Amino acid sequence: MKYDKNHALLETRIPGLPNPSSGKVRDVFDLGDKLLMVVTDRISAYDVILPGGIPDKGKVLNQLSLFWMDFLGVPNHLVTADVAEYPDFLKPVADDLRGRSMLVKKVDMVPFECIVRGYLTGSGWKEYQRSQTVNGQPLRMGYQNASKLDEVLFTPTTKAALGEHDEAISVGEMAKQVGTELANALKDASISCYTKAADYAAKHGIIIADTKFEFGRAADGSLILADEVLTPDSSRFWPQASYAVGKNPPSLDKQFVRDWLDEIGFNRRPPAPELPDEVVRKTHEIYVKAYEELSGKKLV
Repeated sequence: MKYDKNHALLETRIPGLPNPSSGKVRDVFDLGDKLLMVVTDRISAYDVILPGGIPDKGKVLNQLSLFWMDFLGVPNHLVTADVAEYPDFLKPVADDLRGRSMLVKKVDMVPFECIVRGYLTGSGWKEYQRSQTVNGQPLRMGYQNASKLDEVLFTPTTKAALGEHDEAISVGEMAKQVGTELANALKDASISCYTKAADYAAKHGIIIADTKFEFGRAADGSLILADEVLTPDSSRFWPQASYAVGKNPPSLDKQFVRDWLDEIGFNRRPPAPELPDEVVRKTHEIYVKAYEELSGKKLV
């Protein structure tokens, strides 16, 4: 295991196992019939992985995903997140895995990111200003930045390789690749999950402005919710107390890091600069606050 000076986990290595398949944040080990998904403390912005991590970030993402999978009650890829139930050969690294890992089923992943928007912000707001559309879907006049949309929008994207950028795609274009039935099922499942979660979050003082889901297919073709679920990395969380139409409120996610990078003039290409200790500390607070306010639990 590789940790940085702030004790953030940057790399996962397990004796006796081949090196994992690594994404921006997750290290995934193939255990044959299952996968071990380990959520590191790495942080990325603008599709660039930063050199240091955010302590406990991986635990927040993992435990919040577990919370939402239980709350949503839809079929998902989880087998167990209890390290006591892991295979014996993982016991020597159990302390490193506890709270930040899960054993999951192998599923046939759908090669699209299912993005759902309840509010007009980010790239959606930029497109609306240009063409009064979002993902090519026409919207009425009169929206402002951070406005709540009249209806929830499903705006999928391609799933780009590490270091590349996802590209927006229409539901019709998605249907050409995966079939109309699956495309509609992905849309319905994504909007249903978002709506249930957003209603819950609103009762806990948090607006879920938008989020990203990923799905796989089981052997019988049914949809399986997979990867991370409604985390600060995959969602835009706004405290209701600071929400106002016309501007982006402070987010309980990694927007704080993006803002700092913008302030220093980061060109959005690697190598990324190292985050100052104060930015690391504040980002840690933001992630933990998001978990504890949404789950009603203290971070393990």
